[in-house]
Amino acid sequence: MKPFASRCLLVGVFSLFLAACSQAPVEQASTPAQPDAWQQLQQNIASNELATAEDQLVSLQAQSPGDGRIEQYQRELAEAYLQRSQIMLQKGDVNAAVTALARARALMPQAPAVTGGDAVSQARKAELAKAEAALKAAEAKPRARVIDPSAPSTVIALETTNIQAMRQQLDDIAADVVNYGCDVVFQVPRSADAPWLKTLLTKRVRKIDSTFELKQKHDIQRALPAQVVLVPHQR
Repeated sequence: MKPFASRCLLVGVFSLFLAACSQAPVEQASTPAQPDAWQQLQQNIASNELATAEDQLVSLQAQSPGDGRIEQYQRELAEAYLQRSQIMLQKGDVNAAVTALARARALMPQAPAVTGGDAVSQARKAELAKAEAALKAAEAKPRARVIDPSAPSTVIALETTNIQAMRQQLDDIAADVVNYGCDVVFQVPRSADAPWLKTLLTKRVRKIDSTFELKQKHDIQRALPAQVVLVPHQR
């Protein structure tokens, strides 16, 4: 009897071991639930992946044309594009601002809550009109040639070995100085370099606008090659 009981006990233990092994892979293979399409859309808008979000919105609209969430995400996506347009305009990237504004304009009319007559809708319309006006003003303004208009200042290494390149560079500098009301600081390794650089720039500025009040100064930086610092003050 003892051998039979021992065999039964071994069979039982072995069966439990097999059951545990068969369950283990299932537990290890389990993964967290993936977000649904609406959650992914919200995440892409929040992370500024607007082109991807717009594609997802089109797909969801085709799948569920009567879903009330379509209008909500149209508004959110349009506002995100409008915000991007304003940011790009502040950075001086007019092309990107125009593209983003076009997408906002295309999405906004599709959302009744944006085109209605309530106060929120009117505020959104006013914001869109303001952005369009700012874009038109930016497009009308001459493009910066050598400076970053959104930066507090721009440092430009001066061409001193190629006379033709230096002339072209000074022409571009003069145009930005006038168009953006820049103060000018020449940083040169020798005192003798400053007067003739100032004279060359003054002639070019006067040719563009004889009434422009040019503000120039210089610093001696013996360890650095000649460069100029432009500090824009939008005119």
